[in-house]
Amino acid sequence: MRRLTILVLMVLAVAGWTGRANAYSYAAAGAEPLLDGREALMGAIDKGDWAAAQTALDGMKADLTYLDENDDPGIAKAFADAMAAKDGKAVHQALMRAYADEIERRLKGARDNLKDYQTAKVLVVKAQRFFSAMAADLQPDTRKTVEDGLKQALDAIGNPGVFGVGASDPDPAAFAAAHANVEKALKGVGRPG
Repeated sequence: MRRLTILVLMVLAVAGWTGRANAYSYAAAGAEPLLDGREALMGAIDKGDWAAAQTALDGMKADLTYLDENDDPGIAKAFADAMAAKDGKAVHQALMRAYADEIERRLKGARDNLKDYQTAKVLVVKAQRFFSAMAADLQPDTRKTVEDGLKQALDAIGNPGVFGVGASDPDPAAFAAAHANVEKALKGVGRPG
């Protein structure tokens, strides 16, 4: 009987670990052209290779068009103007703005899907990926506020637990507070003035 109990506990532990590993890999998976093309874009600009920079930016076009049409009118023009002026700092600033937009967009999506743990988790983890890409360029107080807010948002989505053990319901009020803190901290990031 003792062996059976130990075997059941081991199976449950492996199943729980595998579930978390799959959830994380699923959340982290998927092409993100704005993230994936950053190195090529900024590397080309650093070398003064504006043709290669434009090619890298072209790979981001669909995402920028989406942001421009749905979340941040003018973001595509900010990139176009920066590229036309061959202004690397302005391109970097526009990229920071796009990342702030993406964080906001993903958090709104998570808020709207709080009852669907997996979808909400994927969206918050994607927001964290955008934050990681821009964190080094943020002021320390802004960086800390956003980092803490994203951790709080992840906690607020709840947890289905393993076979119900350790389950917690989503906390819409805590999520809203975390989201508001992130939004406030990122307001104006990447924008002139």
